[in-house]
Amino acid sequence: MLEAAGFVSKSATTPAQQAALKSLPANKLVKQNVDNKVVYVYADPIVCQCVYSGNQAAYSKYQQMVFQQNLADEQMMTASMEQNYFDFSPWGGYWGY
Repeated sequence: MLEAAGFVSKSATTPAQQAALKSLPANKLVKQNVDNKVVYVYADPIVCQCVYSGNQAAYSKYQQMVFQQNLADEQMMTASMEQNYFDFSPWGGYWGY
């Protein structure tokens, strides 16, 4: 999702890059100032052993994508709950708890 939002990944291939990767909080987006510009960094030491970086536009797009995914997940859960609706009518209706 990060790449789809415009983040760029860079693999940690040198010992210096691997040390820098380990110095960042794992699997969290971190806001940093680099040369008076805001940069968002995401360290993935397990899956890709890389760092994703993006600007404000990429971060905003990522936030919108996460919101849309959460909304879709919630709608899926609601539909699943409605599908599993239990019919209480043979017992005289809903019992209220």
